[in-house]
Amino acid sequence: MKKILLSLFTIAILSSFASESGKFPSINIKTLDSRSVNTSDYVGNGKLTVVSFWATWCSPCKRELDAMAELYPDWVDQYDIQFLAITIDDARGLAKVPATVKSKGWEFTVLSDPKEELKTALGFPTVPQTFIVDGQGNIVYSHSGYAPGDEFELEKKLKSLSGK
Repeated sequence: MKKILLSLFTIAILSSFASESGKFPSINIKTLDSRSVNTSDYVGNGKLTVVSFWATWCSPCKRELDAMAELYPDWVDQYDIQFLAITIDDARGLAKVPATVKSKGWEFTVLSDPKEELKTALGFPTVPQTFIVDGQGNIVYSHSGYAPGDEFELEKKLKSLSGK
């Protein structure tokens, strides 16, 4: 009887997690000039949104964002997407972010999650981590890590989701 109850309890917990994990969380994060903004200001507004988590100390993250930056203008034109790069750098690392963004020439929106509240809510262990969020705010794709060519897999998913 205990095993059955434990199994039912586990199923109930996992089911509630699965049903809630589909929406991108509405959490306050920061702009690079330290203004508080909510993720709902950016996702769920009718556009596909690519959300890429990164940090200045993460070499694969910067390689991924460099690769995506090359494709970003085409993605905007072809798939009508928006792109958010969210750094999880702490206060010390955050001081390096504006210079990194400028030197890299990244044209997409860069925000920060210095207390890792959004990262925690999404439940992923480390960066780089990329999500695609549909126009209604549902997470429709998730990818951990980076290897050269991952950006083309992401583009295939964007093409599929945009219907183009």
